[in-house]
Amino acid sequence: MSFDIFMILIAIWTFIMLGAMTIGGFFMFRKFLRRMPKGDGYSELDWQDYYIDKALPLWNTDARTLLNELVSPVPELFRDVAKERIAGRISKIALDEGVKTIELDQIMKGYIIATPKKDHKFMKKKLKQLEIDYTPYLELFELADDEKQKFSIFEQTEKVSGRPS
Repeated sequence: MSFDIFMILIAIWTFIMLGAMTIGGFFMFRKFLRRMPKGDGYSELDWQDYYIDKALPLWNTDARTLLNELVSPVPELFRDVAKERIAGRISKIALDEGVKTIELDQIMKGYIIATPKKDHKFMKKKLKQLEIDYTPYLELFELADDEKQKFSIFEQTEKVSGRPS
């Protein structure tokens, strides 16, 4: 009797471990694919790091604080990745627009574009909570990151800044 219970517990534990490994492997594989070089020889993450490094002097304390507040609803495990992704988009937009410091306008554009469409409901809720009016940026919600359409988000930021694609 106790042997049967022990075998059942081992089977349950095996399924739990396989499930956890599958989920972890899925996210690791996605990160691996994002690190793969594209046609220009650079990956999406290489471009993200490039724009963040280049625009680092444009980030002031208020902009960093706002970015940290905007990503606060993201689970802590994924928050750093989300922050880097959004900061890369904001930095690209700020560099394209040639601003001296990153302001609310660039933050809103980058935040909307880098946030997946499935998370827009939560994003709008956070913006309302911070009393930030997002109505001037409604057309940008169509350019937002969409998991079903695999495109480089940096292509979309060129549409935002008004530069030809």
